[in-house]
Amino acid sequence: MKNVIYEKAELLSQLIVELYEKRYLKKVIFSKPEKSDEIKTILTPKVLKDKQVMQFELLTKDNKAYHQNVTDNCIESVRDNVNCHSQINVISSVGDIQYMVSKSGKETLLGAGEVEKKLKCDTCENEHIEYGGNNKEKKYILSGKEEFLKQLGISDEQGRVHDKAQSKFRQINKFLDQIESVVRYLPQDDITVYDLCCGKSYLSFAAYYYFKSIKNIDLEMICIDLKSDVIEYCSSVASRLGFDKMQFVCSDINEYPIDGRVDLVISLHACDIATDIVIDKAIASGAKVILSTPCCHHELNHKLNCKELSFITKHSMLRQKLADSATDALRLLRLEYSGYDAHAVELIDPEDTPKNILLKAVYKGKPDKEKERSLKEEYSRIYSFLTGE
Repeated sequence: MKNVIYEKAELLSQLIVELYEKRYLKKVIFSKPEKSDEIKTILTPKVLKDKQVMQFELLTKDNKAYHQNVTDNCIESVRDNVNCHSQINVISSVGDIQYMVSKSGKETLLGAGEVEKKLKCDTCENEHIEYGGNNKEKKYILSGKEEFLKQLGISDEQGRVHDKAQSKFRQINKFLDQIESVVRYLPQDDITVYDLCCGKSYLSFAAYYYFKSIKNIDLEMICIDLKSDVIEYCSSVASRLGFDKMQFVCSDINEYPIDGRVDLVISLHACDIATDIVIDKAIASGAKVILSTPCCHHELNHKLNCKELSFITKHSMLRQKLADSATDALRLLRLEYSGYDAHAVELIDPEDTPKNILLKAVYKGKPDKEKERSLKEEYSRIYSFLTGE
């Protein structure tokens, strides 16, 4: 049996409890148990009789399941399970952790550092999971009855979300969850919002409705896209809804001049380097908050030229995944040396869309010259390593 005096096992136990207490924990899977008659144990946070509990479900080889609900001394119950399992997977809204221990007792803990970092990050506050009971429905900011959702074809006249629009409805609500987590960094009287590469503007309409109707914050929103037919359609929808401070402009975002105060810049699935243009425009405008979901990471994929990573890049699918992650990581570094507290968060379940990463940045003030220089050098070093340039 493992001993919890092992540093990594104890750290894991503490992180699980902290994630649970802060309502970031989704699930913990304890597998490879010591007892031969057991299969695994699953920990799921629940709310039962208005009380938050850790629910442990033990599955055995004789097809039985045993449940235990824990409310007190949670750390002890977690430690007990950590002690008697050799593989543990933690799934949370701020990152995943994997723990493994070999037969010789060697521990491996992956992802814990990033989770610890996000637990200390004030921009990640309020990204809580709504712990429910066994049959409790998911709570959303929007109900489906909002008029703009009917106009956009998300729901019918009775407010029922169309079956084919369920994933889009979840995406809109998850995006509003992210806005809600950063709204305190924005002015509370009136704000200016830009949606760059707005497309059909589902999120633009949702953001406008959220600020105006839910938070009672006046706003001016400028939505920009190259497609004239899309701009014409969205303008007509805004007019029908009475969203009179919502302006749609047909333009190349690279050429459109952004003047005056900018509080929030959003962008959904701007393709390839368009996301970089969005980020550069947002930084140059002094945006207080940036929320951007990237798409189609082609540029770095074409430039990857790193012998040390050839064991990955020789496989086209893995090469693209590497390019995706590296591109977004470099973007976050770019935001950091520009004075932003920046993180990648999951926007929606990857089962709904593989393009589920949101780059979330809050301006904290220009870093001192030494830190800025160090971050820029790190950026250049990493880019050169990846491309050979």
